[in-house]
Order: sequence, then C-alpha cells, then structure tokens
Amino acid sequence: MGILSKYHRFREAGESVNVNNAERFGQPDHSLFTTSKVFSLHHHIDITDDQERVVYQANTKFPSLHDKTDITDAQGNHVAHIERKFFTLHQRHFITMADGTAFQVSTELFHLYKDVNNIEGLGWQLRGNMFGLNFELYDTDESVIAVISQKMLSLHDKYCIDIYRPELEGIVVAILITLQHMMQDRKASSAASSSSSSSNG
Repeated sequence: MGILSKYHRFREAGESVNVNNAERFGQPDHSLFTTSKVFSLHHHIDITDDQERVVYQANTKFPSLHDKTDITDAQGNHVAHIERKFFTLHQRHFITMADGTAFQVSTELFHLYKDVNNIEGLGWQLRGNMFGLNFELYDTDESVIAVISQKMLSLHDKYCIDIYRPELEGIVVAILITLQHMMQDRKASSAASSSSSSSNG
C-alpha cells in the first residue's frame, strides 16, 4: 500500500491533500475535481470545487473529427476552446482562451516510463508518471503550477487537481480537460490495437 500511495495521489473532495504533494510542493491554494461519464456519446465533464459545486463545464461536439470542446464557467461565460489536430504522429491539441491567449499541448515521443507534454506558446511542461496516473505542471522557471491525479479503476473518469497558482486557474483547467481527452484517446487507440491483434491472431 505504501508503494501505491507514493505514486497514486488521487483524492476525493473533502479529503486531505496527498501527503506526497504537500511534502514536495506545500499546501495548494485550492483544489478542483472532475467527473465525466465514460460511455456518454455527448462528452460532458463537470469541474467542481471542494464543496462539490460546479465551477466549470466542458462539452464536446459529437461527432467531431477534431474533438472540438468548449469550456464555460458556472455562469455560462466562455473560458476556452480546444481542438485536436487529427493527422499527426503524436498527440497535439490547440487551445484558445477567452482573452485570446493561444497555445498547444503536444506529446513528446519515446519516453519509456514518463509522459512529457509540452505547452507550446507558454513554455510550460506537463510531466506524468504512467504508473501512478499523476501529472505535474511546471512553468518556465520550473516552479509547480498544479498537480493532477487520476483515479484508478473507476466507472467514471475522475481527476483531482491541486492548484498552486490561482491566477492561472482558467489555463490550468483547459490543460486538465485536454489531458483527459488525450488519455481517453490513448485508451481508445489501445483498445482498437488489442482488438485488431486478437482478430488477426
């Protein structure tokens, strides 16, 4: 259990901050939580606070070749628009914030155990641990912005995000939603590959 807790840092709303996150980065300013219905045709994600109040929502058009997603706040105000680049060797998503700030999230290839995503246009980097389903978001000065953790073995796609830079919350939420879409794309691709291999065998 000790090894699992070291790598896996997901927590539910109302629970204490993960001890490993607190030891490395201190107490976050606040935390957000997401839940999405994995088997829903219309992909919808609620982003809630520690009191389980909805503060953001993400909705994806279906069908959508480019996985077009819009994020709004609790009042219905536009926060960000996300699109996936379809023909590319590695995953790449384009994000445009409501204030016009634009950047891309792209996956670096050929990392055996770590997952590295560059936030092009901001100079940030999202680094993951494939065993613990944890991701840490760093700025250009290597200062932590947020820590994202995914729940293992859940019927619903659940994430917890500890935010250390509250003034960047909107961008962080857009990156979180993009990450969730990237992880689901990988699951779908892996399932398709497994199905193809078994049918050929």
